[in-house]
Amino acid sequence: MGRHEPATRRHGARTVLAVTAAVVVLGAAGWITVDRVTAEPGCPRQDVVRVAAAPEVAPVVDRIGREVAAGKCFRFEVIDRDPAAVAASLAVGDGTRRPDVWIPDSTLRLRRAKAAGAVDVPESGSPIATSPVVFALTEAAARALGWPAKTPTWQGLLTSGVTVGIPDPGSDPVGVSALLGLAKALPPGADQAAAMRRLSPNTLPGLDDLYARLPAGGSSKQPISAFPASEASVLAHDAAGGDRLVAVYPPQPVPSLDYPFAVLGDAGSAQQAAAAELVRALLGARGQAAFAAIGVRTPDGRMLFGHTGDTHVAAIPQALSPLPPETALDEVLNQWAKVNTSSRARVLIDVSGSMNAIVPGSGGRTRIQLAAEAAARALGLFKPTSETSTWVFSTDLDGDRDYREVLPMAPVGTQLATGAARTLGALRATPNGGTGLYDTVLAAYRQARADWEAGRLNLVIVMTDGRNEDPRGISRDGLLDGLRRLQDPRRPLPVIGIGIGPDVDVGELGAITGATGGKTFIATDPARIADVFYGALAGLSCPTPGCT
Repeated sequence: MGRHEPATRRHGARTVLAVTAAVVVLGAAGWITVDRVTAEPGCPRQDVVRVAAAPEVAPVVDRIGREVAAGKCFRFEVIDRDPAAVAASLAVGDGTRRPDVWIPDSTLRLRRAKAAGAVDVPESGSPIATSPVVFALTEAAARALGWPAKTPTWQGLLTSGVTVGIPDPGSDPVGVSALLGLAKALPPGADQAAAMRRLSPNTLPGLDDLYARLPAGGSSKQPISAFPASEASVLAHDAAGGDRLVAVYPPQPVPSLDYPFAVLGDAGSAQQAAAAELVRALLGARGQAAFAAIGVRTPDGRMLFGHTGDTHVAAIPQALSPLPPETALDEVLNQWAKVNTSSRARVLIDVSGSMNAIVPGSGGRTRIQLAAEAAARALGLFKPTSETSTWVFSTDLDGDRDYREVLPMAPVGTQLATGAARTLGALRATPNGGTGLYDTVLAAYRQARADWEAGRLNLVIVMTDGRNEDPRGISRDGLLDGLRRLQDPRRPLPVIGIGIGPDVDVGELGAITGATGGKTFIATDPARIADVFYGALAGLSCPTPGCT
């Protein structure tokens, strides 16, 4: 599904380019392949160029591609696919057929895919169109801010009583641009964290969810009246009829959606040559006119025609703003993560033999049972968009390894829906196992560092009742040195230690967490593990005085 097109205007058809074709559908999100019955005269074969395009521009890419390929020895196969799904597929190499050309909605997608391991994806491409990021307001909300006699502002919107939502900036370029614009919209010295908390209660994974939350959207959740969106999606929504939206433009330029045309590094020479013809055509007069017809602008921010008398949008050219460096993006997303607490957490649970000890006053339950119950109940403290995984550790738990994953990294909503609580409730301690703490923490920290995500509160949480008992593993100095080498101030990754019972080595746990900028919490009474766990997470989710 398209991120930046409301559900009422979403193009569901996967388009292909051929004159005479036999069509084979390979799944809802897969390619539609076309084999010509006859080749073009003079062509010993036809080269296929696969193009994955953001859904809102895919129909134009399809149409212009047909014109380019007419009478040539190549053809284009175009799929309209959510850019986030393409990025994930390219990063993990999931076996699906790779495109030769990718046209996502934003250059940020290319950057993130590259950083996630998609080595054949360039960090930039040739923008073929743009769509400014705006705040979309219902007419009622806009009138409350003085529209149409007065132009609403982002600052006025954020300090008003209008119910505001935002797509998750950890995964959506529109959300990122909104945060950058928010930082520019507020006056010097303003409490940016307070403004972000104003947005965070209504953070949703994507724009489809936000459109559904409009007063007439039919969602059972609390309606919202304003949210950041692309100008193109606002135009598409308004063209569909019903209650119209008003676009409020940022006070200073923020990165627009720029639809970069990116040729992947593993594309063949024939595919690269055909792609060069396609991008020239898309940037030509016919291509740009076709884009204008669907409500997107030229690469330099001009609206070619239409909407000049429409007070719901501004037809004047919009100044462009490049994406800031990764350091600046990380800074604003880290600040967002601290307020929004959309987390990416690895929870490490000690299952050594001492965790079989029965806790007095607990009704006969053991330390491991109480720890597992606390971890299961704590899932509800994370936002549904947070992601968690769970490891257990002892000594030689999985061959020579001291740790084993019992819940793979997945969104909390998915974890809860697929029985994570039952899996945690079934955990049992290893009768004769020691505490393989050092090797486990370092392995989990390395994995968390490799998988670090901007826009989330990245964490490693360790629950243990003892001290390291693996003489064949790394030393304490070796662990601390390894943790220090993995530090990156721009990408914080604290270890949160939760000590259980009177035998925990507080100094050891404190040294581990201190090396990463984390904290240690001690449940001297194991019956109160849950309270300590909740207190630790509450402190992370409310990092500033007076927040709630």
